[in-house]
Amino acid sequence: MTDQTIPIYNLGNDFYDEVAPAQFPDKKLRYLNPNLKLNLIADFTPEHLWHFQPLNNNILKPLALRYHGHQFRHYNPDLGDGRGFLYAQILQGNQWYDLGTKGSGTTPWSRSGDGRLTLKGAVREALATETLESYGVNTSKTACIFETGESLVRGDEPSPTRSAVLTRFSLGHIRIGTFQRLLFLNELENIKKLTKYVLKYYYQDDIKNLDFENDLEVSTRFLQCVGDRLAKLSAQVMMAGFVHGVLNSDNINVSGELFDYGPYRFLPDYDPQFTAAYFDQQGLYSFSEQPNNFLWNFAQLTHCLVKAYPEVPGQLILENFQEQFNDHLYQAFQNKLNVRFNDDATTTEAISLFFQTVTDAPGGGKSINYEEALFTFHSSHIGRELPASIKDMASAQILKKLIAAATVIDEKANQHDYFKKEKPEMLLIDEIEAIWKEIADNDDWTLFNNKIQSLRLFRGVYSL
Repeated sequence: MTDQTIPIYNLGNDFYDEVAPAQFPDKKLRYLNPNLKLNLIADFTPEHLWHFQPLNNNILKPLALRYHGHQFRHYNPDLGDGRGFLYAQILQGNQWYDLGTKGSGTTPWSRSGDGRLTLKGAVREALATETLESYGVNTSKTACIFETGESLVRGDEPSPTRSAVLTRFSLGHIRIGTFQRLLFLNELENIKKLTKYVLKYYYQDDIKNLDFENDLEVSTRFLQCVGDRLAKLSAQVMMAGFVHGVLNSDNINVSGELFDYGPYRFLPDYDPQFTAAYFDQQGLYSFSEQPNNFLWNFAQLTHCLVKAYPEVPGQLILENFQEQFNDHLYQAFQNKLNVRFNDDATTTEAISLFFQTVTDAPGGGKSINYEEALFTFHSSHIGRELPASIKDMASAQILKKLIAAATVIDEKANQHDYFKKEKPEMLLIDEIEAIWKEIADNDDWTLFNNKIQSLRLFRGVYSL
């Protein structure tokens, strides 16, 4: 018997498989996110996050979700939750959230894999989510990491290496690839069921007065909502200087939340062709290509909806994506600098001047980091001299004048201690490797814990 008040059970058995977590030789808590207030859940204890005993009146057995997806533009029908599962769904306020795992053991979709996650992979994801959240990006959050006591062999890092399970806190785990699987199987009624599910649980504020019996209204509203959130997310990613690395359709969440962090990087300096994954030889998922990848993936979702709802104006909605992205980029750029320019023409000029500055800076832009440049032009720094590397650049000087003439959004933010620093908090690959080296060599978590605390000190300053 299942509890029908838990959202995922409303979808039914076509969407998931019940699984059992692996039995691990050790369960050593390494990270627990205090900001998620999981202690407010009735009868909850931290042990739930590594024993995976069901929460009261919640999911009875862990569920491995079914999905397909395009990986580097090649369709793969053999995907699905291969090393994780949905463990619980939690109502906070009027919003449902998922607790999902990564590295918790094999499932029917493991494809001969061991279903495990390296401790380094878990550490990297925690650092990514904490950084992106502080930068104002809509991201999943890392709830917990525990080390399992197992040794793993991997081809992309020194082995044997340590194993861990990460628990993710997110709006949901329904991917574009979830819809693609249903189309592949010609389950059009299930596409309709999933469409309504996503609207009901992810877009509560956007469905007022929506007639759920009207297919045209439902499908149109769904694509408009998802398209707008993905356009906004892609703008946030660009302003954060983040390169996800693998924007496959199975890694795009229809809630508009970034998640599932593998070979990511933050830009060290401005390079449009910068890639995160060593295996991305063609630069498909390079920094500058990310908006196009969000659009391409959204087009795959639109294709699924058109098959189930032939009357939906899919092409028209797709054509609006670029304009939505531009609007969100304008907004995110101004939010990052804490100013509002007088009009779109001035905003366009300011964005152009910024990218001209980071492109033409001495050394091909290597004299000033991308995040450092955004930090330099924040409204709180308008009285400071520009860094020596760019102070003689005409583009930088003109941009500084435009910012000085703009309206400050939040005067209180200008007084935040974060902006009294000489340089911003960043997360570049060398620092990630240094943090991991201390953990790997000495089991010393000091650098990791200090970094998490540093990132949280300016949480809420940015709202992209």
